[in-house]
Amino acid sequence: MYTQCPDCRTVFSLDAGVLAHARGAVICGNCETLFDALDTLADQLPPEPFRLLPGNARSEEAPRLEVAVYRPREDVPVAEPAPAVPAFTPRFVHERRAARKRPRRWPWVLTCALLALLLAAQVAWAKRGALIADPAIGSWLRQACATLGCRLPLVRDVRHLHLVARDVQAHPSVPGALMISATVRNDAPFAQPYPVVSLTLSDADGHRLAMRRLHPSEYLDDAAALRAGLAPGASAAVLIEVADPGKRAVAFEFGFE
Repeated sequence: MYTQCPDCRTVFSLDAGVLAHARGAVICGNCETLFDALDTLADQLPPEPFRLLPGNARSEEAPRLEVAVYRPREDVPVAEPAPAVPAFTPRFVHERRAARKRPRRWPWVLTCALLALLLAAQVAWAKRGALIADPAIGSWLRQACATLGCRLPLVRDVRHLHLVARDVQAHPSVPGALMISATVRNDAPFAQPYPVVSLTLSDADGHRLAMRRLHPSEYLDDAAALRAGLAPGASAAVLIEVADPGKRAVAFEFGFE
């Protein structure tokens, strides 16, 4: 026979002994709900798929039993009633108690926490430039690194690079060449890598006559300074040698990349 929990809809198999033990009252081994197994008692399960077992209508009038499968002879003494069956727990309650002995969950919780921290570290590394450049977060990171003795990666932000001095003159030792010097200052609160410097020479009408781009290694031969970058508030001198485009070149412009 079968019955179904009205709360979680779990279907259980049971026998007459379980029903007689508490007159149909049973406890669901899945959700601990106390219910009357007689409400949905069925001999067979309906064809799948099904969600609910059909309910049994209750009546105040006791049904009359007509189909007898055994009737004792009148001359045979009636046997004494059998001793009460010892109380027992339904099988699905035993299954519920066994299910409570589950393995510990803390290893899974710890693993998930470590994976979440690893993911956060990867996102922070991918966004390190924006985090270091942020005034609040960058200041906290610099203080933390100063305490721990670590070093933040260099972040490039040319908006904080400013040209504070520049000059152009004939090359003192190379005929037909110009020597152009400039001084760039880092006004960011963090160290920056030395920029790529672009120089553009123009005529009086603003037409470009010549242009040159110099990478940091082309105007700075100090490897240690290149690795350290341009410190906050520090300045660097840039010296560029170019061929003299003639008298048409009357203006020059610096850019940083």
